[in-house]
Amino acid sequence: MELIEKYFPDISKEQHNKLEQLAENYSYWNEKINVISRKDMGNFYERHVLHSLAIHKVVSFERGSRILDIGTGGGFPGLPLAILCPESQFVLLDSIGKKLKVINEISKNLKLNNISTVHSRAEQYNAPFDYIVSRAVTGLPGFVKITKHLFKENKKGSNNGIYYLKGGDFTSEIKELKRKVHTYNLNELFSEEFFTTKKLVHIPY
Repeated sequence: MELIEKYFPDISKEQHNKLEQLAENYSYWNEKINVISRKDMGNFYERHVLHSLAIHKVVSFERGSRILDIGTGGGFPGLPLAILCPESQFVLLDSIGKKLKVINEISKNLKLNNISTVHSRAEQYNAPFDYIVSRAVTGLPGFVKITKHLFKENKKGSNNGIYYLKGGDFTSEIKELKRKVHTYNLNELFSEEFFTTKKLVHIPY
């Protein structure tokens, strides 16, 4: 939690407590189901929680916003974001049902009332959202293609669109998109070595 306090010193006591409880909850469930890589548990707050919250460093979701987390896996980035953005509604979507059951149990345990889960693929799901977030589930062009039907016509906020956490060199993917893209280097937000090659891509809609 020292990392979270370092970069988010103004979070409330309730938010702090919920983030603090995440490690215990994930450790418990990871012994039963491989929700996240077990070798990552020692770096849980850096590689999962702080990485997810990079989105919160870049964009503030408006009150009442609807955010879809596609390919959420064990609940990232959606679950940590939901803790810091209690006035926004989050839908966490994944094609693996057992991981969603874990998310539901953790959400219930932490009394998170702004999270729901959907067992589906993005292509087969249809509901309107202001924002879409994700952690590198596929290449950028393919991701844009499978999500274009999921945005509201009248979206909240001027910074809506896709916020996509991705690592490495994906210059060719951005060129293929042939549209306006904003890229944020996470090593400019966080000093830890893990973020050296990590980026956040914003694709406006």
